Amino acid sequence: MARTRPMKKALRYAVPATVAGAAVAAVGLVPALASSGGSPDLPEISAEELVAKIAASDTQQLSGTVRITTDLGLPALPGMGSGGHGGGKEEGDGDGAGNADPRGRLAELASGSHTLRVAVDGPDRQRLSIVEKAAEYSLIRNGGDVWAYDSATGTVHHTVLPQEAERGAGRGETPGGLEKATPQKAAQEVLKAVDATTSVTVDGTAKVAGQNAYQLLIEPKQPESTVGSVRIAVDADSGVPLKFTLTPKGGGKAAVDVGFTEVDFAKPDAGTFDFKPPKGAKVTEERLDGGPNGFGEMPHKDGKGGHGKGPDGAGGLPSGLEVIGEGWGSVARIELPGGGPVPGTDAGREAAPEARRLLDGLTEEVKGDFGTGRFFGTRLVNALITDDGTVYVGAVTREGLVKAAGSADGGR
Repeated sequence: MARTRPMKKALRYAVPATVAGAAVAAVGLVPALASSGGSPDLPEISAEELVAKIAASDTQQLSGTVRITTDLGLPALPGMGSGGHGGGKEEGDGDGAGNADPRGRLAELASGSHTLRVAVDGPDRQRLSIVEKAAEYSLIRNGGDVWAYDSATGTVHHTVLPQEAERGAGRGETPGGLEKATPQKAAQEVLKAVDATTSVTVDGTAKVAGQNAYQLLIEPKQPESTVGSVRIAVDADSGVPLKFTLTPKGGGKAAVDVGFTEVDFAKPDAGTFDFKPPKGAKVTEERLDGGPNGFGEMPHKDGKGGHGKGPDGAGGLPSGLEVIGEGWGSVARIELPGGGPVPGTDAGREAAPEARRLLDGLTEEVKGDFGTGRFFGTRLVNALITDDGTVYVGAVTREGLVKAAGSADGGR
């Protein structure tokens, strides 16, 4: 599962903001849309063969329309957006990267329904557009250049990638990670968690976006996981994941639905990946230095890097984050910026009344070997914040979080 980055919002929004961010990252934006048509008659295939077919897929070109619907049961929160434009910058953020910065757009996909247009031509040419009623946000990569354009605000963000990325040396992700909002990327993230603690079977066939597809059913065996099942519709010819459905263990409709409604495996027109800032647009320029974290160090206004290195200083996990457990029971342990007692917990009861009321309204008290904390739950991703300012978050039950917090506290 994708790793969670430390939150940079004010402490009064720490718990819900952390959960919202982790909800996107932890499930890799997993998907589900109603199948179109009946169940085609396809040759039998084993689960092992189907997983191998996905891994061996060498499809380099495609275009189409993707629909994402997310229902994690999250409350409306300041700064999280409502599915419209403007998620890249909040009032009062100063003159930072600007509204079009892709790092501010991923959280928008954590709730509601969104329509995306995607086009891919190899590892260094991609285009993804979030289509809205009166505006469009586009992220275009063409070689070493990444352009982000928000038509609603007339802003452009231009990023020059490290030379390693331009040569395709394993650094194909764009700033903000919007490319994760496709069934292919979602499937890759979830298949990483498939091990002995997972049941994997082929569960019939389906017609998706006009294509014949097998349905791969993934069911975690770990009791602390909140994931009930993941269903991946795999194109029978190419092995490309077309649809991805994640259903919580508690039942009900899918927590996150992502899938193609239209798909074409022909090579997109080369002009699809060309971009020139419109006249009058405000353009922000940024260069990545090719740091060890795969995105490079993002410059702040003070010139310091914006992405921390791992605990050993060699990249990998962001600073202040570690992963406890394995597979579907993994829990991210995050040290909140500033540390110290958090309002709403016993140790921070006298601090920041506004923050305390917010936390009290959204969370409930929980106790364990770690001490006292507050629990925040959604349909899929849950969080526990302890009175010393540590957050434990993951797609696990309350009991799983309490156990993880207790084991981490005992190991310090």
